[in-house]
Amino acid sequence: MRQGSRRASAFLARRSLATHRRAWAAVIVATGAAAALIGAFAFVIGSLLVAAPPVQRYAGADAVVAADQKVSHTAKPWGSDPRTVTAYLPERARLDRTVLAAVAGADGVAKAVADDSVPLSTSDGRPAVGRSWPSAVLTRYELAEGRAPRDATEVVLDDALAAGGPAPGERVVLRADGTARTYTVSGIARTGHGGDAPPAVFFTEPRLTALAGHPGRIDAIGVVAEPGVSPDALRDAVGAVLPERSGVPGSDRGVRVLTGAERGEAEQVDALGGRGDQLALLGSIGGTVLMVALLVIASTLSQAIHQRSGELALLRAVGASPRQLRSAIGREAGRVSAAAALLGGIGAVPLGLAMRSLLTTGPLPLPVPWWLPPAAALTGGLLVALLARPVAMLAARSITQLRPTAALGAATADEPSEPGRFRTVAGVVLAFAGISSAGVATTQSGQAAGAAASGAAMSLVIAVALLGPRISRIALGVLGRPLRRVGGVSGFLAERAASAHTRRLATAFTPIVLVVAFVCVQLASGPTMERASGQQASAALRADLVATGGGTGLPAGAARAVREAPGVTAATGVLRSAVVLAEREAGEPVLTRLPVLGVEARGLSGTLDPRVTAGDLDRLTGRDTVAVGADRAESLDVGPGDRVALRLGDGTRVEPRVVAVYAHELGLGEFLFPREALAGHVSAARDQVVLIRTGAGPGANPAAAVREALAPYGGEVTVRAATGDDVAIAPPVSDEDNAMIVIGVGVIGGFALLAVVSTLALITIGRRGEFRLLRMVGTGRRQLRRMLVLETGLVTFAGLVIGTAVAAVPLTAFAVSLAGTAPYLPPAHYGVIAGAVALAAAAGTLIPGAAGGRFVLGRRTG
Repeated sequence: MRQGSRRASAFLARRSLATHRRAWAAVIVATGAAAALIGAFAFVIGSLLVAAPPVQRYAGADAVVAADQKVSHTAKPWGSDPRTVTAYLPERARLDRTVLAAVAGADGVAKAVADDSVPLSTSDGRPAVGRSWPSAVLTRYELAEGRAPRDATEVVLDDALAAGGPAPGERVVLRADGTARTYTVSGIARTGHGGDAPPAVFFTEPRLTALAGHPGRIDAIGVVAEPGVSPDALRDAVGAVLPERSGVPGSDRGVRVLTGAERGEAEQVDALGGRGDQLALLGSIGGTVLMVALLVIASTLSQAIHQRSGELALLRAVGASPRQLRSAIGREAGRVSAAAALLGGIGAVPLGLAMRSLLTTGPLPLPVPWWLPPAAALTGGLLVALLARPVAMLAARSITQLRPTAALGAATADEPSEPGRFRTVAGVVLAFAGISSAGVATTQSGQAAGAAASGAAMSLVIAVALLGPRISRIALGVLGRPLRRVGGVSGFLAERAASAHTRRLATAFTPIVLVVAFVCVQLASGPTMERASGQQASAALRADLVATGGGTGLPAGAARAVREAPGVTAATGVLRSAVVLAEREAGEPVLTRLPVLGVEARGLSGTLDPRVTAGDLDRLTGRDTVAVGADRAESLDVGPGDRVALRLGDGTRVEPRVVAVYAHELGLGEFLFPREALAGHVSAARDQVVLIRTGAGPGANPAAAVREALAPYGGEVTVRAATGDDVAIAPPVSDEDNAMIVIGVGVIGGFALLAVVSTLALITIGRRGEFRLLRMVGTGRRQLRRMLVLETGLVTFAGLVIGTAVAAVPLTAFAVSLAGTAPYLPPAHYGVIAGAVALAAAAGTLIPGAAGGRFVLGRRTG
């Protein structure tokens, strides 16, 4: 008996697949795209997880000793055990020079070399890195010509810089500390390492130490092992003699011994921190992808099954058992999902490679190990294959559970106009949760606000999907009469068809709501913050000129030289860095990296006006003071005279005294430091810009005077009109940020648009019987085609309006909580969204209708 039931189910599945191949083709496209997208994100995340900074500078070292670049914070969440979070430091944490002697005395160590670096440039503007000649062994440099430098006036150039340039004994102009100095080339060095180490200039060790500007501290220690000593043995031997801490006053950084591929971590100190940021963003986007994919799979499969509800009810009425129907539907969905999984798995690899290429613009290359492509393809395909069968069986549950007599009536009954009670309750709950989450976002800041806003958007989209039929009735009540007036007979037919099938209408505009809401949130978040930040920065700017020093920046002396130029009334150097703030968000411990500016109080009022609300910025001097933004001061409950606990960019613990509170924190950052407080805790103490206020009389040329004052600092120094971007704390959009925008908006938005096309195509294919009937009763082809156009317009307009409203809730919460302004989306961006949605809706509705023209819109009517 059971075998006969299985045969019957298999027979029904085969016949149904053949009969409904067009509908299943639309399902395969949508679910296959979902599989490809999930697999592509698995591909990129897997590549990021195994990524490590390349070993270039320390290719000749067997081990590198460096300070730990991570900081930790432990706190007790509400009703839970204490929890520890970690974050990477944005600036290099250094070692005390006394650690060098301990490392040199360890067993198995042939040589221990102190390594420091200084950014510099040549006379023609080529960037390079300055190092000490003893550290040349760490990159396997050897003299090809000449000899090693003997005093502070001599240097060795690597062959990349010397190509076509000065030979040993000749002179070279270098800018290592901002000013141009002439050195004698004593030799040319060539490395046997085939990597991409940056061009180097080698000084004597005392000269390099003076240029580095942090005597008593070193960046790292390179270790060369004695012959026959293994990396593990070297690690253990060096680790045994190291102090527990780095030895730098004010720092509690531990000391690490890096061997093998880990040595690259000492070269690119913030590469792993950037990787963590990318992983967090991709994880957040990936969670959205998973939710979108689940929604699309459930929507398309449910629609495909729902369009056959009459057929399933008829089968149930003529004696098919619930088990046979569920098994048949499960077999159909299983075969369809297998095809979709195969196509999606194949597509996941090229899509993942394309996404990876967008992210490999920084210093961290993304590897592709042999196991990653099949694992990513399997992840996307397997997830789709596992989800499709239960979703399809659940969608048919209301029909398969009917008694045969009831099923006979259901086979000819109209579509229910209202969603079930459970669906309605779930939709209301999710709508309330989304609005509540948006409300919570207005009371939070940082990651908590962003997470709450994202959660609000997704909750509201799912609520729209659940409450779609009810929303459809409201939309028809508003748009039905204009549709009839504009469309005449076709408008009447479009309005009546939509009124009779509100569930179908809801299914049609739900993916459009998803596209509009998601893309609007992604595209508006950045411009909202940039606009508010730019407005505050412009309002704070009092300078009319700005000087920049190219890639290497300008030293502190540049601002002093500018102040003495004729016509200059004030000049302020701006040093950029970051601090780490330990705090709690929703009870959870959080480490937040915040960009900050280091400025000089002298003449600050002439170049910047942070809009002080309490205290005095003239007291922003020394190494123990700070000014705090108003919102941050309120959240920390501090004011002038209080102290605030922070970690500087290199991990040094400080508790500076608050001397002022200011309002323009969105433009200038949440903390302003004296430049001297940051200079010793950054990787390179160079001002990114010098702000200049001039007050010369008529006919004077202060810009020319400034250029003359800065002439000793090199030809790459530029002087131009100042803008708010020169002081805005938000940096220009980086390549990594652009990549995330492309991935978040382009890839996922494209997938959602594909879902729009496949869903509408599936609905149109399922209406062939309805179209035939309309043709049989006398409806003309043009009337029918116009009806489809009007229905497409109705679906598109309703989806755009509802999607915009859904996006407005979290965006408003986000903008109010973080920027204190209304959300902003450039009109051109919204126009592109609306145009893309309209094209997708037209493709999903009109093309399938035209493709079936022989039987639907053509002359053959049945």
